[in-house]
Amino acid sequence: MPRVKKPRVARLDEVSITREAEAALIEHHDPTIGSTSLILGARVHTMTKAEILDEYNDTVRARERAAAEHENVVLEVAPGFPQVEYSKRSDQWVPRGEVLRCVIEDGGPRGEPTIWIDEREFSLQEFGRMLTTFAGWGMRIAFVAEERLDEEPRVNVGEPPE
Repeated sequence: MPRVKKPRVARLDEVSITREAEAALIEHHDPTIGSTSLILGARVHTMTKAEILDEYNDTVRARERAAAEHENVVLEVAPGFPQVEYSKRSDQWVPRGEVLRCVIEDGGPRGEPTIWIDEREFSLQEFGRMLTTFAGWGMRIAFVAEERLDEEPRVNVGEPPE
């Protein structure tokens, strides 16, 4: 199954719009584009489909503008300070910044990977749950020697040698 793409600006002939309580469900005819439940309040029942689509398109454009204006700078928690913390609210471990220095081992059940962060071992499932903190974002992974985790590696772009 292909990955569902983020919603995009649409025309009326590209979507189906249905009203539900205080929201409009916008479903693209293209099954690879995700659906959106747009909360509009009670006014959803008096709006035309064109008005609902205008509101939807405005939110998509606002998201695209915010992404374009977002400076591509991430916070790496300084070595010696905790990179993760336990959140009682979400009942899981969460990153404190946007960079994680980790060590991968194969000590889990049936050789499953375990991930070490700040002298704390996370199962693959626990680590995956932590990553959901950034659902909707992308990530780049650079594999480096454990002794060089505190260094930013130089990146060469190209094809690996055969």
